[in-house]
Amino acid sequence: MNLRGALLEGLAKLPGTREFHVHVLVTSPRKHSNLYPYAVPRPKTYLQEILVLLSEQPTPDSPRVFVSAIEASLYHVPSTSSAVLYVSKVDSTGQARAPSPTPALVRAFLTYYVNPTTRPLSVDHLWVHLFARAQSQYLFPNSADFPGKRPLTDIKLCAWWKRQLNAVAEGMATQFGEADRIRLFYMLPGLGELEAFHSLERVYPSQSATSTPWLYGHPYCQTDVPLPCTSNGGIGNIHHLGHVIPWFDDDPKARFLDEIAYTTDAEGVKSPERKRSRTDRGTLKPEEDPESGPDKNVISTKEEQSTKAFKKVSIEEFWERMSFRQECIAGAVTGFFVMAVSRPTSKPPSRSDPSPLAPHPGQVSSQMMKRVLTSLTTGHEFPSVERAVWSTRVLEESIRGLCNGLKSVPTPGITINPDESGRRTPEPNPAATTLAPPQTPPPRLANGKRQIVDVSPNPFPEPVASLQTYNSYIYGSLTVSNPNESRKDSAEVGDGDSGITILTARKKKRAKP
Repeated sequence: MNLRGALLEGLAKLPGTREFHVHVLVTSPRKHSNLYPYAVPRPKTYLQEILVLLSEQPTPDSPRVFVSAIEASLYHVPSTSSAVLYVSKVDSTGQARAPSPTPALVRAFLTYYVNPTTRPLSVDHLWVHLFARAQSQYLFPNSADFPGKRPLTDIKLCAWWKRQLNAVAEGMATQFGEADRIRLFYMLPGLGELEAFHSLERVYPSQSATSTPWLYGHPYCQTDVPLPCTSNGGIGNIHHLGHVIPWFDDDPKARFLDEIAYTTDAEGVKSPERKRSRTDRGTLKPEEDPESGPDKNVISTKEEQSTKAFKKVSIEEFWERMSFRQECIAGAVTGFFVMAVSRPTSKPPSRSDPSPLAPHPGQVSSQMMKRVLTSLTTGHEFPSVERAVWSTRVLEESIRGLCNGLKSVPTPGITINPDESGRRTPEPNPAATTLAPPQTPPPRLANGKRQIVDVSPNPFPEPVASLQTYNSYIYGSLTVSNPNESRKDSAEVGDGDSGITILTARKKKRAKP
């Protein structure tokens, strides 16, 4: 079963009558060296980007409209037989029928990668990371202006994520029993264990005792599930923060790691040591190797400085200082959630195994993913039903057009108005928007310098999507016709529709004189 089929299967049990349309984009693997940028040596890592777009059609005659979206990244570390799934964004437009399909979509998405029978990677250990931070919108621009969208507050969002991960863990425990080792961790910076537990319990009380208990804290000191990155085992090579904490885009942990790596003194960034002058033109400096060159010496020196800085900060101190970071205590509660699933197999590695870079059927190129995601976040908006319907139609047609071999979608909004003089002036339609052209992002800088990237070429060409790929892997639809049920789970990501309770003032009876 592919990801598209798993998501449609997870939506099939939703109550009510409606039709869902899902678009799933998964890029082919490519080399990635920034999951553990401060580990020495860096493990070989391969990255896949994932984008899920779900649209809903209440009746056969009504137009489609986007209701939910998921953006995630899947990292593969073959050296430790591990994979890391980072869920970066989950959003909704607030225009779905009740109950919202977002929880079912998220649970089906996580279950697909957690379940070893459906997981696309043959690994023994899987880690799921996410950072919960309440915002009015994530992937759908201007969707916060829609009156029907009620984003969750900070505590409710953390409780919502804990509930979804708990449901996935319970499903795995029911299906496989003790065959899989499942560990759940969460931490709300700035809150103690009891305070965090009671804060989340007030929002979503636990119905019964779970078979997989939650541990309050970080997962980087446990030994039940091996970590994705390990040291080379040499003498004196001890784990530090760069070996255990992964680096993700737009993540507070990553920004704190960067700050520690380039801040070695309490007063701030340390100035580089002064170079010694040459005593003779014909001799090299003692610390410079003529074969390695000055660039490699500078790189090794920077790595040594970062390693020394990380060894000065323990893991417990790292999380204690995270509680005082501005983005974790800026008036809103944030949460870090981690799920670890381990199921070792007895299959030894073989040379006949396919390369981790080999593309699989249904995958698309990273350029196509970039164009669709850029168009979604910069070229469309969802403040009203009319604009959301238009944006949904344009994006869905653009995805199909890109799979059909179209280099660009024709601009439908330019009209030609001839006048009496015979001159023809194109008049752009401001409501028309096409896919944004691909642009090269600016290089990521670390301490004012470019980071080292793996520039070795990919032996496999980028996959070319076709209509067969679109119909078999990317696009799918499902008609749901189930009995209506009372809405119990009313709080959703970006769609926290809660019942309105009208309170009446009760007058106090006055005592008779």
